[in-house]
Parts: sequence; C-alpha cells; structure tokens
Amino acid sequence: MIESTVPLHTPLFRGERRLRIALVGMPNAGKSTLFKAVSSTSPHTGELAGTHRVYGECIVQIGLDEASVIDLPSIHSLHHLAQDDLAALKYLLWGDERPPVSVHEPDGPPAPFAPPDLIIQVVDATSLESHLELTPELSDLGRPMVIALNMMDAAWERGLHINVRSLSRLLGVAVVPTVALKGHGIAELFTTAVLAVREAARPLPQPASKHIRDSLQRLSHALNRPEINAAFHVPHPLLLMRFAAGDRYFRDELRQHFPALLPELEQLRSEAEQKLPRPLAEELHADRHHRAATLFEAATRMGAPHEGRGWRYWLDELFLHPQWGLVGSLAVFAAVLFVVFEVSVWLDSMTAARLIALAADWQPQSTGGVIGRAVVDGLIGLIGIVVPYMIPLVLLLVALEEAGVMQRIAFVVDRGFHKIGLHGVVAVPFLTGLGCNVPAISAAAKVTSGHERIIASVLITFVPCSARSAIILALAGKYLGGTGVFVIFALTIVVIAVMGRVLAQYHRDLGPGVVQEIPSYALPRWRALWSETWARTSDILTIVTPLLVGGSVVLALLNHVGADAIINTVLTPVTSWWLGLPAVLGVPILFGILRKELSLLMIYQALGTFEIGALLDWVQIMTLLLFLTFYIPCISTFAVMLKSIGRKEALFSVALSVSMALAVSGAVRVALEGTRLFA
Repeated sequence: MIESTVPLHTPLFRGERRLRIALVGMPNAGKSTLFKAVSSTSPHTGELAGTHRVYGECIVQIGLDEASVIDLPSIHSLHHLAQDDLAALKYLLWGDERPPVSVHEPDGPPAPFAPPDLIIQVVDATSLESHLELTPELSDLGRPMVIALNMMDAAWERGLHINVRSLSRLLGVAVVPTVALKGHGIAELFTTAVLAVREAARPLPQPASKHIRDSLQRLSHALNRPEINAAFHVPHPLLLMRFAAGDRYFRDELRQHFPALLPELEQLRSEAEQKLPRPLAEELHADRHHRAATLFEAATRMGAPHEGRGWRYWLDELFLHPQWGLVGSLAVFAAVLFVVFEVSVWLDSMTAARLIALAADWQPQSTGGVIGRAVVDGLIGLIGIVVPYMIPLVLLLVALEEAGVMQRIAFVVDRGFHKIGLHGVVAVPFLTGLGCNVPAISAAAKVTSGHERIIASVLITFVPCSARSAIILALAGKYLGGTGVFVIFALTIVVIAVMGRVLAQYHRDLGPGVVQEIPSYALPRWRALWSETWARTSDILTIVTPLLVGGSVVLALLNHVGADAIINTVLTPVTSWWLGLPAVLGVPILFGILRKELSLLMIYQALGTFEIGALLDWVQIMTLLLFLTFYIPCISTFAVMLKSIGRKEALFSVALSVSMALAVSGAVRVALEGTRLFA
C-alpha cells in the first residue's frame, strides 16, 4: 500500500473550535446548490428571527477541520434592506451576540449561533459585473472572505474569459472558480476558506471614489466616536456608508440611542450631499456600479464561445450532469454486473469449479478424513470467493477510482444516498457488494465513521452478492422467469431503501457533510492498482479464512454424526410452518451462512434431485429465494463486520437480517398464497 503524508495545520478547527462559514450571494448564484453539495444527511433549517426567510445549517468535514456552514437567504444589496433581508445582515454583523443598539428588539438574535468566521460570496460568473456590486459591501463587514466564482462552465460556453488571479489581486480576496452543480472546485474552495481564517486574511478596503470620500470627511469624523462604535459594534466604514446612504435601520437606531447627536449628523450628511452632483444615495449607488464595471473590465475579456471543448468536457457531461450523470452511473453499474456475471463466472469455472471436480471422488468415512475433506472444501470455497469474484471486481473499481470516474459517480448519487443517511462516497462499497459483501464492508469502513459506518455496513449485507445473485438467476430464471428475477431484485432495492430510512431516523446524530473532491481524469497506474487492491482484499486471509475453514469442519462433523436430522426437526417451525417448505431444507438454510453457493448444493442434496421444480411449486421457490436473499450473507461477512463495527452492531445486523428474511419471505408467501387461492 502506498503511504502518503498529510501536512498538519494548527490550530485544528474541530469541536468547539469549529469554524462558522456563511454562504452569501445574490439570487440564482448557485448558493443553495453549493450548500447541498457539501451538506450533511440531515441539515438543520430554521427561519431568521422575525422573518419567513429560511436558512440552512450543517457541519461539514474539511480535511482534518470542521466547519458549520450556514446557507443564508439571498441578498441583492446591503443598502435599504427590507425587514426580512435586514435579518441576514444582522446575522453577518452580530450573530447571536446582540450589541447594545439591538437589546430592545423583541425578536432576539436573528439566528441561534455566533457570527461567521468567514464569508463565502457565491458569484454567478455569467453575471459577474452585477454580482461584483455586492462584493465591496461585504468587504466592509471586516471579516475574512472568499469568492466562489460559480457557473464557470456556463461563462466559458458564452465566451466570457475571467482572469481569476487578476480579479483576486484587485479585490484582495481569494477567488476560486467553481461549478457547484458538477462539484468542480468545491474542495479547493473550502480548503481556501479554512486557510483564509487560519491566516486571518482580510479583504482589501474597497472605498468609495475620492470625491465621495472627500465630501464625507466631516461626517466620518463625527460618527467615529467611541460610544457610537461600542453601541453598534460594526466597522466604522460600514456605519458611515449605511448612514450616508440614508439606511433607515441605522438612522432609527442613532435617533433612539443618540438623539442629541442626530441633528448634527443629519446636517453633516446634508452638507456632504450638496457637494455632489446628485443625491448622496444615488451617488453611492452609481459609484458601486462604476467600481463593479471597472473590476469587470479589468479582469475579463470576451472570446469565442465553446472554445477548446474536448473529451474531458463530454465525459463530465456524462458523469456529472444532473440527469445524464445517472446514465453514466448506470453504465458503470452495467460494467460491474458484466464482470460479476460474465468474467467472474468464467473465472469460477476455471478455478474453484475444477478444484471441486478434482475433490469430488474423495469421500472419506473416518472422522479424520471427514475433517481433512472439510478443510479442503473450506479452502476451495476461499479460492472461489477471492479469485473469480473479489479480485476482478475490486481491481475494476480501483481502476475507475484512479481514473477519476468513481468520484464523479459518488457526487451525482450523493443526494440520493442522503435519504438513507449516507453520502455518495459509499457508492463504491455498494457496487463492490454486488461481487462480495466482505470487501464492500471493509471499503465502507474506510470512507465512513460513527453511525454512518454502521448504517452502510448493515445495508451492504442486503446487497445481493454474486453468490446470492447466482442462486436467484439459477432458480428464479429457470422456474419463475424474468418477472420473478425482477421482483426479487426490486424487493431488495425497496428493503435497502426502507431500512436505510429507518436506520437514519434511529441514528439521528449522523456525521458531518463531506466535501467531495472531483479529481482530473488520469490513466490508472498499475502499481497503485495492485497495491490498493491488495489493501482492500488482504483481510480475507486474516479474518475470513479461519472462519470459513472452521465452519466447514463443523458442518461436516454434524453430518458425519447424523445431527442434521435433529437440526431439521428443530427448525421445522421456520421451514415448514412459517415458510411452507419441506423440513429437510432446514440444514441447507441454516448452513448457508458458510457460503451461499453451499445452500444451493445442499438443497439439491436434501431434495435428492437437481430438478427442484418437481418437488417445490412456484410459491415455495419464490419464498425460498427471498429468504436466502435477505438471510445472513455468509460467515465471512459477519467476521468483517465484527472488525469494522464491533460485536454489538454486528449481532444487531445478524438479528435484523434474520428478521427481514423471515418477514419479507413470509409476507410474500401469504400474499402469493392468497392470490393463488382467489385466482
């Protein structure tokens, strides 16, 4: 496994020290899209006090740091704000720390958390000039700031070329190009935001034009009093510009708290206005527009639309487009199924199947011989898991990760996984589960933590691995037809979705949101492929091998001493009464936990024929297949779960698996029997 080092920047922003980042922007800038891209599975929403404007808040993991990200309602400008918009400004200024001028307000703080440590202004790159009018106003707040230059792909398609470095230099803030809808630049944006706070970076002052500053000198001096600054607790340039523009809120607060000073301040404002060619508020508005236009012209140029569109663009359209991305994900899903049901089946016939044929004539009668044969069977089963199913599938998925494809699929399906309390990063483990649940759970443990790891591991046990899929295709395909196969797989998806929602509700304190990085496309490196494949499959040797061999020995000894009849009798309430199956299927069902293919072989042996359709009707076959599908995958899966999520949760998963197998198969049996009765 290739080792890498990650530089540790201190202090770490975690726990009580976690950052607070406010997303601010004009309407349709993509602010909420950005928030949803990094959001946790259960973000908190609420209304700013005294308004109907909704905000969103969630904790997001940014490398080793954490941040509480707040999605504020859209703001056109900080000038002449309506009451609902004013609440957003109050949060940016004070958070829940109420200054003296607001203690009399009945609604309390606008939001129940502290003011932001940093502001991310989300800007629509296609309408950059108008959005830049808000930037100097946000700079006056005196907080670290980063600009997310969003919708860069749309700007590029329109022939708008933005010099990001030049714009950053002119504004004195970091400017990060993003395409929030496709995940581009989001990881860099939040990494830059954390760095800006750590370095205490402040935006360059964006003062008004000289003729306005000259006219406001006396007013600025009169406002810059210790008692006023202490009362408002805002940067002086902000207070000056708000009062000069005739902002109703700041003017009313000055009248209420400093009535003796207000006439003088009003007089100085009037004198400043007389020195200008038009009313002060209009002059300030025109000046903001002029400065935004100047910035726009200095940092942009127009070129030919669609310039330089290549294969990377079209691949992103396939994998990251809101609609087409699902098509790309399905294409990868189809590739995984091809490996499982074509390549892996062929490899199985060339490896494990041949070993089984070679060992078929060895039928020992002594206890020692039975144990020896059981050990051989266990090792053959191990080869049958690793060689045909595990290694090819993991190798394929690692190659897709190295190429940058799986990260894009994870981003696209992220919102869907949120509904079951997970993030899109578990897409790879779930796909791996189609081959074998063992490496899938190991992979899930590496990309999740806490309750999300538990949910992912439990749900992966319901993903039909290659062994269970082979049984479904072998029996349902032969006796139930394509409709029966579809119904079984469809029920699997429904059960995973329902159980995910239930587990997400039970584990309400789920982990933080995830900032997913969208890497550049790259050719996989063979050394990295093999080392990562080994890292993901090496647990099979240390954990699964002893249990698989040991379980095989136990089963063989039970058969050797004739205990199978006792087991069938004990399990009669399950097999015959509840599932409506022959009692002789008790042992095959119970010991299917060793490996699911063994279940099919033991079913043939117990019934004494390979044509089970002669002994079981279609309702019984459907019931049997559903039970085997949802029943404990195998002892190997249980062993990996012990390591990944602990004994308590692993046993809970076993109990849940057995309960779901009994409930689903029993309910379907009753429904089918009723349908047949009334048909």
